[in-house]
Amino acid sequence: MPRSSNSVASRARRKKVLKMAKGYFGARKNVYTVAKNAVEKGLTYAYIGRKLKKRNFRSLWIMRINAAARQHGMSYSVFMGKLTKSDIELNRKVLADLAMNHPEAFTAVVDKVK
Repeated sequence: MPRSSNSVASRARRKKVLKMAKGYFGARKNVYTVAKNAVEKGLTYAYIGRKLKKRNFRSLWIMRINAAARQHGMSYSVFMGKLTKSDIELNRKVLADLAMNHPEAFTAVVDKVK
């Protein structure tokens, strides 16, 4: 029995990779072997980026809370320590949003903590 190649699936696979490489520069967008490497590396960076995004946002929230807390004469660590002692369960995302967009509400939280 002769060997058969599944050219339909092969073409689909290559097409998928080239479609993902759309917008890349030079041979990376239209030469399959080059595009495959570029797409693979891009997907790796995308995976890593999803993890880094969480770190970056937490860091941003901490900076914002720290800046707002210092306006009320308190450091971030002192503020967060008093927050847990007074059983106020607001996460950093919410606290940062209050500090940025609703300063009067953040002031109320600080007064409650003091």
